[in-house]
Amino acid sequence: MRFNYVAGNRPACLPLACLGMSHDQTISAPAFPGFLRSWRQRRRLSQLELSLQSGMSQRHISFLETGRSNPSRFAIAQLADTLEMPAAEVDAMLLSAGFAARSSRNGWDDDAQKAVDMSIDHVLQGHAPYPAVSIDRIWNLVKANEPAQRFFALIGGRGDPNLLREILAPGNVRDCIVNWDETARALLRMLELEAARRPHDTEAHALQAELRAIEGVQPLLDTPATRPNAPVLTIKFQIDNYVLELFSLIATIGMSADATLDDLRIETLLPANDATRAWFEKGF
Repeated sequence: MRFNYVAGNRPACLPLACLGMSHDQTISAPAFPGFLRSWRQRRRLSQLELSLQSGMSQRHISFLETGRSNPSRFAIAQLADTLEMPAAEVDAMLLSAGFAARSSRNGWDDDAQKAVDMSIDHVLQGHAPYPAVSIDRIWNLVKANEPAQRFFALIGGRGDPNLLREILAPGNVRDCIVNWDETARALLRMLELEAARRPHDTEAHALQAELRAIEGVQPLLDTPATRPNAPVLTIKFQIDNYVLELFSLIATIGMSADATLDDLRIETLLPANDATRAWFEKGF
């Protein structure tokens, strides 16, 4: 896979400011009353239950949902915390109420940006000789360690910056995945969960529709799986006479109140058997 980034011992890197698009560009948010009502209903809370958990009066919550009262930034923070909303959804709620988003990619100081970048690089480099990548919430590639770059080049990727499209679209990568059907189902399910987590994320929903339109994807989803789900799904790559089996661990940055950091994922691929481990350790 051609990543279109700088190759070398240090992971190829795009600035974190390039993660996704600005929220005022990607979110077509409803007015605040509908936004609050939809999230309360998603959490299956009555107005009274939300009142008790947030410390706000039921009357005030009722007025907010009917538009008779306007929320303050503090009230939105209280409600978002009670409803356990993702950072990007909090920003969307603020925008729907006429406030500026609290998260700002341009608001990071140089030290914070450097600390995050160095930490991600440390994880990616430390995972060698196995592939590791940093991606955003919809699997757009942000960084890749050197083994990941070489591995995806070896299996003949098209260079698509979105890893879901790279795996699902017809081409060399799809052809070399022995268990493509179950891999595709699992990846689409993960994207579905991500889109459900942030219902106002138009970019994620658009990608879902795009992937379903790819040749062979929708018929796959319309066909029931014939095998029970394994405890851990391994992706099986056929390379020459080898079948390499890899599973992944996905990490996020904990306790983030920033939408950019909340978007970030670090995915490390690990060998599922001794033969795969030996193949990577001997170099390729």
